[in-house]
Amino acid sequence: MKLFRNSFLLFIPIVLLGFLSCSNFGSKVIHIYCNETNDVYEVLQTSENVRVLRYNNIERLMNRVRKGESVMILADNYPEETLKLPDGFFDKMKSKKAHFYVEYAQQLPGIVTETETIKPKYQRAIVNSSFFGKQVDSLAILSVSGLRYIPAKVPSAHIVAGRVAGLDHAEYGLPKETSPLLFEMPEYSGIVATTSLSKFIKGRYAPKREWQFVWKAIFRFLIGEDMGSLKWSSVVQPYFGRNETLPEDVQKQTLKRGIDWFQNARMLIPENYDQVIADAIDPTINTGFLTYSEDIPIGDGSNGVFECIFSKIDESGNQPIGVVRRADCTGETAMAFATAGKALNNKEHFKIAENLLNYYLTKSPATKNEYGDPNHGAYGLVAWGFENFAWYRANYGDDNARLMLGTMITSAITGNEDWDPILMKLLLAQLRTTGKNGFRGDRIDLPDLEKNGWRHFYDRDFVSFSPHMEAYLWACMLWAYDKTGDPIFLERTKNAIKATMNEYTDGWRWMNGLAQEKARILLPLAWLVRINDTKENRDMLYKAIDGLLELQGVSGAIREELGKPGRGVFPPTRRNEDYGSHEASLIAKNGDKVSDLLYTTNFAFLGLHEAYYATKDERIKKAADKLAEFLCRIQVKSENHPELDGGWMRAFDYGRFEHWGSNSDAGWGAWAIEGGWTQGWITTVLALREMDTSVWDLTKDSKVGDHHESLKKEMLPGL
Repeated sequence: MKLFRNSFLLFIPIVLLGFLSCSNFGSKVIHIYCNETNDVYEVLQTSENVRVLRYNNIERLMNRVRKGESVMILADNYPEETLKLPDGFFDKMKSKKAHFYVEYAQQLPGIVTETETIKPKYQRAIVNSSFFGKQVDSLAILSVSGLRYIPAKVPSAHIVAGRVAGLDHAEYGLPKETSPLLFEMPEYSGIVATTSLSKFIKGRYAPKREWQFVWKAIFRFLIGEDMGSLKWSSVVQPYFGRNETLPEDVQKQTLKRGIDWFQNARMLIPENYDQVIADAIDPTINTGFLTYSEDIPIGDGSNGVFECIFSKIDESGNQPIGVVRRADCTGETAMAFATAGKALNNKEHFKIAENLLNYYLTKSPATKNEYGDPNHGAYGLVAWGFENFAWYRANYGDDNARLMLGTMITSAITGNEDWDPILMKLLLAQLRTTGKNGFRGDRIDLPDLEKNGWRHFYDRDFVSFSPHMEAYLWACMLWAYDKTGDPIFLERTKNAIKATMNEYTDGWRWMNGLAQEKARILLPLAWLVRINDTKENRDMLYKAIDGLLELQGVSGAIREELGKPGRGVFPPTRRNEDYGSHEASLIAKNGDKVSDLLYTTNFAFLGLHEAYYATKDERIKKAADKLAEFLCRIQVKSENHPELDGGWMRAFDYGRFEHWGSNSDAGWGAWAIEGGWTQGWITTVLALREMDTSVWDLTKDSKVGDHHESLKKEMLPGL
């Protein structure tokens, strides 16, 4: 009797298992081959509409599937290994009338596939049917990070890969060449992906809303009914939601995370890394990438700072470090550490700031050789970079201006006046290569300076209505006038500012967008009011303020804007085949709800901040406060990616409230975090807000003018 009872108890779970595996018992069943950490499997665990049976063996799954049930075969070893399906898999699915989804498998009956997978450089995923319903229209663009696929020949597909222009919609239709990524096998009641779609969370596929509907449609195909809502937390997301209540000290918390990012992301270069950097540089593109690792030692600024986290996202959601050392980024990172050190009462940050400037201005090659030769036209300028000649020869006035601004601020905070002679020399070097109308132009390279000398550029009759390239140099010249009283810094500058404002904005040349030009012009206008608070100067400032604030929404975001056609240097890509081949805007057309934190929002933040302190106008303060709150909300939050946590990516779609934009830019795309331009200025302005001061007021006691007379005699003889 006891033996019978034990046998009966053993029989109960077998019977129950039979009931549980029956598709007519309560809810639908999905048999899934994958590991426990697969994104699809984890999302399905939250659904009340289906029961999921997971397997580590495909043949075992094949034997357990009952008639009419659903099957998913997922590629956990993507992209290194394609899936190997057992013989007879498709016939068995057909005989059981199973609805299945298979990804990254090469053995597809009746379909020609190639043995070598493709890893495209510029292709994105494009919806090519109405399979996903109204929520994901045909021609919608999706990102599949680290895309790798098996080439296949099929008559039609729901999603294809192709090189396509646009933000979230294929503006010019499908490209001429496409490859199928997701298609149906009607004879087998199956749907096949030639890539892995199941890494959509860890791989950071975007936009999130569209991918939710993609997966809802796939599950609808499998189980024959709607799955209901699919919910998951993105591994990279804003720190606070659109309407989430913010902590009282949110600005200080945001500032701390922002400055900690430099160390957590391993931006500060360790000792003995020169060869590592040299090995990483690709001479065909004049830059280089380094795989992020927590094993990279944390530097102290004595060896410089890496430029950025580049926009390229691999299949695991990782992004590489951009290894080039740049003058502008170094100065901006130094000022970020200096101001954060003051606001957070952390004197260790002061030392990092000093180390960074000492490295670039005194130890690196950037101020030596031609740049240190009094007989050379480049004397006093600072090389843009020095990892190779392409960087070393370049002299962007705008980038040198932001190095100067960073040096002014760092010196004021730390009290270190050792850089004053270098700063004064750089101010004069920029002045003497600026033409008679107060415009310098985008860049002047070493060969031109060697051939023509500085006087050629000083005497040029030249105009360039480009605030992106000119405005911050004007701000530096106004600052130099305030510290020296020498009208040579003022006269050409104020004339150039006035001429540019007379062309507002149809006569302006714009770079990636007009919004950035509107943002850049604020700083010199605010400082012109500081020097000479006239009605004319205030009118120009308020004209620029009004033009910028037309782009600010309720959330505080500054919307990107395209300027007059034909005036843009890097407009949105106008042909599918050009996508990714040059710098470009984050948007496709005016009205797209995207903010640019590399070229616009960061500089608008600085401009509004300085304009308020110049005018004490509460309307300007309110706009700056709204923008500060927006930046606190959208700072990157990621436990999985310490190289991103606390950063600000270039693109933010404030309609979706997600990090998203056109990734067409060949250098600094939608998901890039630029250490100087973006991270440096946002953290600095947050710190200035904590200190209740402005750049102008902070630097008012600079002694840089003490070096003016002697250096002017050397560099501008007879002037």
